[in-house]
Amino acid sequence: MTTTQPTENALRRRRRGTLLTLCTTLGALLLAAVFLMPLGYGIATSLKDKDGVSDPDTGVLPVSALTFDYEGETHDVYAVPMPDGSTRDLALIEPGRESSVFIDPDDPEAGPIEWDGRWRTLDRVTGLDPQWGNFTEAWNTISFLRLTGWTLMYALVTMAFTVASSAWVAYGFARFRFPGRGLLFGLLMATILLPPAVTLVPKYAVFLQMGWVGTYLPLIVPQLFANAFNVFLLRQYFLTIPRELEEAARIDGAGPIRTFLRVIVPQSIPALTAVSLFHFFYAWNDFFEPLLYLAGNRDIVPIGVGLSYFSGVYNSEPHLILAASLLALALPVAIFLAAQRVFVQGIVVTGVDK
Repeated sequence: MTTTQPTENALRRRRRGTLLTLCTTLGALLLAAVFLMPLGYGIATSLKDKDGVSDPDTGVLPVSALTFDYEGETHDVYAVPMPDGSTRDLALIEPGRESSVFIDPDDPEAGPIEWDGRWRTLDRVTGLDPQWGNFTEAWNTISFLRLTGWTLMYALVTMAFTVASSAWVAYGFARFRFPGRGLLFGLLMATILLPPAVTLVPKYAVFLQMGWVGTYLPLIVPQLFANAFNVFLLRQYFLTIPRELEEAARIDGAGPIRTFLRVIVPQSIPALTAVSLFHFFYAWNDFFEPLLYLAGNRDIVPIGVGLSYFSGVYNSEPHLILAASLLALALPVAIFLAAQRVFVQGIVVTGVDK
């Protein structure tokens, strides 16, 4: 049995394909690096101390001047030029005008080292010194557990309401025929174009008259009446589900509600997961409406509003503000990474080629 060697043209095409793949990968990595630069800068700044943030010479990384404890006292470390032309990192223990005494932090047993020269002309030695205590201080100052609890309540409750109501409405538009269905669906989609500022004052006036201002009711109850964007996404997905599955369920004696719960919902896990994620992240980051409706009750505000209060008090300490922001970001990122697996599994277990 003979094997044929690849032709020159095939080798060239393979090289071009490999080069194109490498260039595409490199471009994607560069784009991701540019996109993540602000996040990296925020993480680095959150690990600095107050002096490091205000000093432009410290650079991006969290560095600070090194010190050395000797005989119960803390001494600064300097880069000291030696007679042989080398430079050593030594701790200043006895400063003088024309000569000073240093100690080697790496070998303090060697004893003091006398150096002739003006120590004020020497450069301080710096090194990486992340201030992990910034996160502890921000956690305790911002009452993070309380804010997270209220935010989770708001996000999860409204997510459940909006997904359930939107799925019911989307199922009706996708599977049932009734007079004016197209007109009603068009009117529902038209509400997406309505700016929120138009309905802001009337909504606030109504909720104020009902005595709901200062509670979560103005934020939760409207989610019981579906959302046009979610309805559109779910309806489009429901239309891809074969009708044969519903017909089989109907033959088995299932009504519309049971068919929806036993057939449509299991087949729609990817779409329902996507809609749930969209709303959860929206509610987690929601700022204006909680600020408006909960202004009189700061004890129950979500984390977005709590961070704004924290920023107002600690506006001169950006490292603490960024530390608190990263703490608020951790949970949504973890939920997103966990939900990715659910999303992929939902596509696999549907069992239907769409």
